[in-house]
Amino acid sequence: MINTDDLKNTLLEEKARLMLELSGVGHENPEIEGDWQPSAPDLNIPTADINDTADSMEAFEEAAAIEVELEARLLEVDSALSRIEAGTYGICRICGSAIEDARLHANPAAPTCIAHREG
Repeated sequence: MINTDDLKNTLLEEKARLMLELSGVGHENPEIEGDWQPSAPDLNIPTADINDTADSMEAFEEAAAIEVELEARLLEVDSALSRIEAGTYGICRICGSAIEDARLHANPAAPTCIAHREG
């Protein structure tokens, strides 16, 4: 039997870590709740060397890729927390069976059982 309280605490800790990491590479979109955007570099530096500008653009592209992955995981964590509140946590969204304890301990945000895992 899964201990939902422990897994909820794990999810809340992961959410806090994800928010901290996201704030390092982006900022919250004020127009869409829960949406993040990568922070753009300042390219309006009059004395900027073309190599410095290229480095800034490369850093932005890397931050954007990281932001996308972190935001996707944050959505998974938030969804799992919502399922806990709704009383549907630990139930496979595809077949309705209980999600294995080992799977939930490995990935507390898992929405499916092992048989229906994606990827």
